[in-house]
Parts: sequence; structure tokens; C-alpha cells
Amino acid sequence: MKTSVFAVDVGYGNTKYAHRAANGNIATGMFPSLAPVAASVALSDYDDRRQDRKVLATIIIDQIEYEVGPDVSLTAAYGKTGRALSDDFVLSNNYAALLYGAIHFAGVTHIERLVLGLPVHNMPKYSSTLRDRFTGTFDYGPGRVTIDRVVVIPQPLGSLVAASANRQNEFGRDSAHLVIDVGYFTTDWVYANGFTMDDKRSDGIQGGASQIYQRIAALLSKEQNEKVKDIERIDKALRERKPFFFYGSDIDLEPYLEQSQPVIAGVVDVMQNNVGELTNVRSIILSGGGGALYASGIRKAFPRVRIEVIDSPCMANAKGFLIVGEAGLTRERATAKA
Repeated sequence: MKTSVFAVDVGYGNTKYAHRAANGNIATGMFPSLAPVAASVALSDYDDRRQDRKVLATIIIDQIEYEVGPDVSLTAAYGKTGRALSDDFVLSNNYAALLYGAIHFAGVTHIERLVLGLPVHNMPKYSSTLRDRFTGTFDYGPGRVTIDRVVVIPQPLGSLVAASANRQNEFGRDSAHLVIDVGYFTTDWVYANGFTMDDKRSDGIQGGASQIYQRIAALLSKEQNEKVKDIERIDKALRERKPFFFYGSDIDLEPYLEQSQPVIAGVVDVMQNNVGELTNVRSIILSGGGGALYASGIRKAFPRVRIEVIDSPCMANAKGFLIVGEAGLTRERATAKA
């Protein structure tokens, strides 16, 4: 299937993608950003009672097979789940496997314009590398894909565009907004007048949701006198508002989340020092899968500014990337006809 624009937000926590369906609606998908090396022998293949797993085990990068997909295992021996938490994540084989997995699950074989995002502080370092790496024709195992052009934008701009999609009158040139994207590994923010980004007041740092999960794991380890490594399960328990099961006990994580507030405050302080006073900002747009964890800390820092939690915060960047890509392609085609 050929598509004019395909948008992928390969996050540290989840990989999200969006494209325009045949009926004109935006089609989306999401799966954990876990890319463990595939098992050499899949014992589940010999069990006739097993349910089909939505796992793609044939994403091949440098002759190594990786499993990616909605049903990829959240646990592994010694915590080796295939999660990559590093600043140069976009250069890794894990990143490539997750990106090709998104393309495969969408059933796309030819992309005119692939739109990707980067944390704000990584834009100067890695944007050209991403464009070069993923432009061309590739065979990643289950099929071939041709990508004519790659566009890379700062991640929070996707949320800004998604938030403004049906409210253009609130995002004029003289309307300032602060977009905060709390991801799994990073927290990024964009200060924008309309859609013009203020580079001096836009930035990002390491310190997202995973930092909270790691803090909770450390607190549990001390209390349980046993090393706790299952941050994926901690993430799942918090998102689903369920107890964390550990060695026969159901543990309520809310008290541990409360003890992690100083970690959140540290990230918010850095952001506050960068953006300064927000006397002219119409709203703070809160996005990203970790937004709910940071919401109270952000409200304390900016008590007089309206805070808007964007609809479907996990998917906001991917949808915004798609809109940006479509707008750019429309402009190019109009210029070509002129």
C-alpha cells in the first residue's frame, strides 16, 4: 500500500504511528518500544492451544532478528526487555526495528513523506542522520518499503499542532502557548507564539516517566530487601491503577509515587528556569504518556496559567506529525503546479 504521509513517534516508552485511511480518517496504532532479540526456538509454536500473538519476530537489522509488537513481553530475565534508554537511541538497531515494525503493522510499502520526531535537545545532533538513514528502499525481513523523503521535527510541535487542529483562532501569531511533552525518558517543552517556536525558551532534558518508575523501584527494593527491576510492570500498574504484584503480595504504588515528587520537582525546576514567567501565555498544553505523573508538579510551578491535558496524550505527537507532513506536501504540490 502506498501512502502520501506516514508519521511515526518512536518514543522510549511506546511507538505510535498515524496515517490517512482510505475513508479519510486518521488511522493510528501503538505498541511498546521493546525490541528484544528473537528467541532461536519459539516453544509456543508447538502449543496448539496458544492464541496468536501480535508479535512481529522478523524485523531484521544487520542480520539480527528482533521481536516488536503489541504483545511483546514486558518481562525478561534480569530485566533485559529490549528497552533502550540512552540519548543516542535514534542511532540504535532497536529504533530501526521499532520504526519498521510500525510500517509493517500499518501495511505500508511506499511512503512519499515519512515524518519523525526528536527530543528538542537532540534536533541539531541527529535530525540529518535520521533523514539520511531512512531515505531509500529497505528490506527489513517481512517485506520491502520505499521512503521518498524523511522530515524530522521537534516532538512537542506535534502536540501543538494536534491541540490546534480544531481551534485555529486560539493559536494566532500573537497567542503564546507552552507545550510540555512528558515522555518515557525525556521531558521536552516548546514555547511558541502561534506556530513559531522560541528557541531560547524551548528545550528538553533527560527525566521523564521512567525516572519515576526507577525511583519507585529503588524505594521498593529498599523496603523489600530485594532488587526490583520490573519498571515495565510498574509502568503498567500505574497506568491501569492496579496494585503491583511482587512475590505474592499486591502493593499499592500510590504512596511510592508521592515519595517520588522531589524527582518530578527537579525536572520542573529546570524547565521553569528556562521558560521564565508565563504572564502572556494563554495555556500550558500537557502531552505525552507521562503527563499525568507530572501534572501536579507543573500546576504548583505555574498556578495562574491554564493547564490543558490534550486528548489522547500518547497519540498526540503522531497525529500532529501527520498533519504537519500533509500540510507540507500540499504546499509543495501547489508550488509545483504554479
